[in-house]
Amino acid sequence: MSEEDAGPIELNPIWQQDNVTLRSVGVDIGSSGTQVAFSRLHLRRIGEDLTSRYTVIHRETLYQSPVALTPYTGEHAIDAARLAGIVGDAYHAARQHPDGIDTGMLILTGEALRRENAARLADLLSGYCGELVCASAGHNMEAMLAAYGSGAARVSHDNGTRILNIDIGGGTTKLGLIAGGRVVATAALHVGGRLQVVDDDGRITRLEPAGRGHASRAGFSWSLGDTVTPSELDRVAIDMADAIVAAVTQRPLPDGLFLTEPIRDLGPLDGVMFSGGVGEYVYGREDRDFNDLGRRLGKSVRARVDAGALPAPMLAAGECIRATVLGASEYSVQLSGNTSYISDPDALLPRRNLQVVRPEYTMDKQVDPDEIATAIRRHLAGFDADGATPDLALAIEWAGEPSHDRLFGFAQGIACALRERIDACLPLYLVLDGDVAMTLGSILREELGVANELLVIDGVRLLDFDYIDIGSIREPSRTVPVTIKSLVFNHG
Repeated sequence: MSEEDAGPIELNPIWQQDNVTLRSVGVDIGSSGTQVAFSRLHLRRIGEDLTSRYTVIHRETLYQSPVALTPYTGEHAIDAARLAGIVGDAYHAARQHPDGIDTGMLILTGEALRRENAARLADLLSGYCGELVCASAGHNMEAMLAAYGSGAARVSHDNGTRILNIDIGGGTTKLGLIAGGRVVATAALHVGGRLQVVDDDGRITRLEPAGRGHASRAGFSWSLGDTVTPSELDRVAIDMADAIVAAVTQRPLPDGLFLTEPIRDLGPLDGVMFSGGVGEYVYGREDRDFNDLGRRLGKSVRARVDAGALPAPMLAAGECIRATVLGASEYSVQLSGNTSYISDPDALLPRRNLQVVRPEYTMDKQVDPDEIATAIRRHLAGFDADGATPDLALAIEWAGEPSHDRLFGFAQGIACALRERIDACLPLYLVLDGDVAMTLGSILREELGVANELLVIDGVRLLDFDYIDIGSIREPSRTVPVTIKSLVFNHG
């Protein structure tokens, strides 16, 4: 049979087992802007390494919505109807339907996260956007997504360099330190371009608590409704730019400006890249004034860059205002291996908002079930959880020879630690980074008599404080998409 007669390679069942395509969405509801991006991700099994792990080999942006101003009603709430309209319009323009979305992330960040209806809105929109879109927030997560979405991680990977990505948004500035293409440290501070907003007459129409603090440090006592001059706005923007430079050069900042722990040691840097809406002004790609501090802050930061105030040269611009939404759409998902054990897919999948706990133990040549059980119980107790805690995913590390004796002892330790959950007939969700999921699941079910609904997947790396969504099985690869998120609504 000729190659032409064989048809497109994408229809070849063998090719389909090793190649998976996911459709992903990123919804970014920030202090200043709201935007939506749709992407197609192509993942391939790393067959040459004799593993079931899949890795992303290609990302394609299908659609990016216009950036709309995040709608607020007064000082304390987001306008739900207008926000839903913005997101709905993006789905319509992209010709996408929630049922066709495999994975993705919805994030509220900065000042949007502080609104009293933020959690309720996120839950509502995540259900509307697609079953696997997760509502996630957290300054460190946003810093990481911006570092990937801006292109800084790619530059670092391709050149083997150490880069600091500085993402300046409407309410916060995020720092992402990247080495060899991997984000190794993150931090955030309360500096942003839309903490103060004025009308055409210079009257303050929006003043966040952090914006009031910046004004006070600049020598002004501002209140909502006050009239301010352009020179006063310039003064506040200059002080905010100085705060960013101080954070990067690791000089002391006023109390309360850091929203996370600072990065203690940036080490030697090969370059600095800017992203976020204010980044557009830093690179001179935008010059419009939206009656906030964005343009002034961007120009003040650029003046300090040109004066050599940063510890490394500024790199060429990548994605700026769209960095976070592209990061959410294209860098927030892993795919399980194709050696999963799933007792009843209809009962177990899809599943959202599973809390991850990852116990630590040493995998010796001889596996001691008691040591494994003790490590798991101790770690669960540290999270105020026990074996019967609902919505729990146990992330467990496997290393060494996958012999039956070692796996049997490992399974015994897990079953002993989760006895309360087993007795309560609750489902068990186990996620491994090694390729032994099918064997481990079979031992638990067939040799140890664990009758609970049981999901064991491998090829996924998780950490404590992650939350995950697990999607439905994809055929013929027998994989499931796993969307990884940070602590939900971490108000810091």
